[in-house]
Amino acid sequence: MEFVYVDHAATSPVHPDVLEAMMPYYGPEYGNPSSIHQAGRRARAALDQARSTMATLLGVKEQTLIFTSGGTEADNLAIVGYALEHQAKGKHIITSQIEHHAVIHACQELEKRGFDVTYLPVDTSGTISRESVEKVLREDTILVTLMYGNNEVGTVQPIVEIGELLLEHQAAFHTDAVQACGVLDLNFNTLPVDMASISAHKVNGPKGVGLLYTTKRLKPLLYGGEQERKRRAGTENVAAVVGFAKALQLVTTSIQGRREQYELFSQQLVDRLLKEEVEFTINGHQHNRLPHIMNISFPGVQIEPLLMNLDLANIAASSGSACTAGSVEPSHVLVAMFGKDDERLTSAVRFSFGLGNTGEQIEYVATKTAEIVKRLKQTEQII
Repeated sequence: MEFVYVDHAATSPVHPDVLEAMMPYYGPEYGNPSSIHQAGRRARAALDQARSTMATLLGVKEQTLIFTSGGTEADNLAIVGYALEHQAKGKHIITSQIEHHAVIHACQELEKRGFDVTYLPVDTSGTISRESVEKVLREDTILVTLMYGNNEVGTVQPIVEIGELLLEHQAAFHTDAVQACGVLDLNFNTLPVDMASISAHKVNGPKGVGLLYTTKRLKPLLYGGEQERKRRAGTENVAAVVGFAKALQLVTTSIQGRREQYELFSQQLVDRLLKEEVEFTINGHQHNRLPHIMNISFPGVQIEPLLMNLDLANIAASSGSACTAGSVEPSHVLVAMFGKDDERLTSAVRFSFGLGNTGEQIEYVATKTAEIVKRLKQTEQII
């Protein structure tokens, strides 16, 4: 079997149509969109068209979109930028224990600057309840930041219910929608959020470009030019933005078909593991979940040799967040769900599906995984 990539939650391959859309801006259309000459005006026109396309797809006004260098910067701009701009109204922030590190570390930085942050716990499915938010909400709470869908276990949070709770409160509501984008319907006009972050490289676009939707005033994190309506200085990455718009257009128009395909892949993977009589548990919510992410623990098997053997079998999977690759620390998401001593922490593999995957590939992944798990458990018993 050829190389099989089932780590699309870490990053995804660039769609050929996206690459084609980008190429002119790496070649003849190299102008700076801030320049007033014709090369600059053509670049500006491409940038404006991309913003318009994305605004339409997301159901919002063009002026609410800020292009960034990725999801991490978008999260930081939303959290740090909002907190610093509005700290006169209060210094309390609510987030959760299972957020992406771009959110957690931004909140920890704000704590060093005198802010008070509440990190909400989750249940064993990785879910944050509306009631838990309501319980810790204070008069001086200025920001609630909760991810839409978890990048490690796929659990989808009750964003609508939480957003409706906050409608009568001063707190702004931000959601990291990086993993949800492309597999869930995103209309930021109807979704009760004030800010949302997405990233191109998770939806078959290029790396190095992200987007923050915001209806709120923010303190800029970068200083220089007056790009992005003075909210994010720096020459815009025109090629990447054009690619991002094309990628978002492609995933949005094919969302239903891909969602159904990923659900079939998930079921195919589980069915094969059951047929091979492999002991396993699925981590995350069984129903409210992103369709392209499957996080599975194999009791009695250590993750490092399992991932190494999968790699030797030409299968690229992951132990969770790509940002913690190589770390010996257990997943903070699984720790929050199960506690730090649970066996599931040391045997969890994340399989995530996307562009290029086929039923034949998933069958190979499941069969090989079962074979490797059985061999490793047998070796462990001998030792």
